[in-house]
Amino acid sequence: MSSKPITEAAVALAAAGLLAGGAAYAALYPTSQIFGKVVVAGRDPSEIALTYDDGPNPAATERLLEVLARHEVRATFFLLGGFVRQRPDLARAIAAAGHLIGNHTMTHPWLAWQSAARIREELAGCNAALEDAIGAPVRYFRPPHGARRPYVLRTARELGLTTIQWNVTCFDWSAPPPDTILRHAVQGITRNRQRHRASNVLLHDGGQHGLGQPRMNTVEATDQLIAQYKQTGARFVTVDTWA
Repeated sequence: MSSKPITEAAVALAAAGLLAGGAAYAALYPTSQIFGKVVVAGRDPSEIALTYDDGPNPAATERLLEVLARHEVRATFFLLGGFVRQRPDLARAIAAAGHLIGNHTMTHPWLAWQSAARIREELAGCNAALEDAIGAPVRYFRPPHGARRPYVLRTARELGLTTIQWNVTCFDWSAPPPDTILRHAVQGITRNRQRHRASNVLLHDGGQHGLGQPRMNTVEATDQLIAQYKQTGARFVTVDTWA
């Protein structure tokens, strides 16, 4: 039997694998710009943006606001519209404290694999829930899991939203101990500083599976992180600084 068909099949399979890998990178890697421009971070290594996804959450958001107020730090909160509908008071408390609020969809789906109608419904619905709660327009959007495709980014732009990703992951969604969350943050910030980049830190004050998720370890880690980096002269910013 000739080896030529086998070789061609192998090449085709390898090419398909590369295409699939490239598509996955474009859709899921936080800093990828392949499917369209997203804001990640600036070029001042002293700048740190603390960003919190999946709230508001009655089990943690108010305590987090207390920590941020004590340190006089403003943060960015990407809220789920479904939870905002249930607890608009918490969204208003975040806004009243001077923090930046962004759109994180209504129900936290993997947008890269949703229909066009579902994508628009998720983004527009969250905008409406947020604006009803806080009485102000929303200008920023973070796709759940960072997952996007060109239509996701185009829809966001049509709704007046700038898409924001991140370059530090703290892996706090599984509620590890505070020192583990802090260690991930420090590793990411150190890496970004070596690359002369600011740090956009992904944290969670809520969880996609419902209100009341355990996030007090994130609150404690936030307290420690701010105290540690304020000693180094870090400047805490909100993501609109880079947008």
